[in-house]
Amino acid sequence: MKAMILAAGKSTRLRPFTDNKSKIMMEIGGKPILEYNLDIVKKAGIKDIYINLHHAPENITNYFGQGKRFGVNIIYSKEKNILGSAGAIKKIEKEFKETFFVVYGDNFTNCNLKKLLEFHKKNKGIITIAIFDRTKNKNSGIAGGRVVYNKKTFKIKSFREGSNNKILFVNAGIYVLEPEILKYIPKNKFYDFGKDLFPLLLKKKG
Repeated sequence: MKAMILAAGKSTRLRPFTDNKSKIMMEIGGKPILEYNLDIVKKAGIKDIYINLHHAPENITNYFGQGKRFGVNIIYSKEKNILGSAGAIKKIEKEFKETFFVVYGDNFTNCNLKKLLEFHKKNKGIITIAIFDRTKNKNSGIAGGRVVYNKKTFKIKSFREGSNNKILFVNAGIYVLEPEILKYIPKNKFYDFGKDLFPLLLKKKG
């Protein structure tokens, strides 16, 4: 099994701290945020990890190298022009022939990917989205979009970007996907999961 960690953002919201440094390389407890995400992927038994790069890529490659000292195998995908969260996956779609994970690199989470995978397999969707209850963490961001779902079937009813004080459940930026999802993503184009792909899937599949 493989995973993709998204790391190609421009890091504009933390400037000037990120003028020459990627946001995911900011440290918490002496470790870059990206390293924590590498850890949760490794704990799920996944060692083949793809990381896309754009802003200050050398900060990432110099620190992580090919992943040997972290017990994983890292393959980098450099983007001259940012392709978006879904477009980044499409760029290297040939690498994903079976169920795989996507993790947003600027997350700081302890999500159990093994349990998420079990849930995904049990419910037989083409994509499973990890969400969290924002009422229990009001200081969290909501850039990932608010989620409304059926509590019996767990199917998503609506997925909207934007802010709202009444938001309860929020996209956590961790997905389990089947390769089938790739056919819905256009090539060589900026394409985002929340703004583009999820609304399309809801329209097509309901």
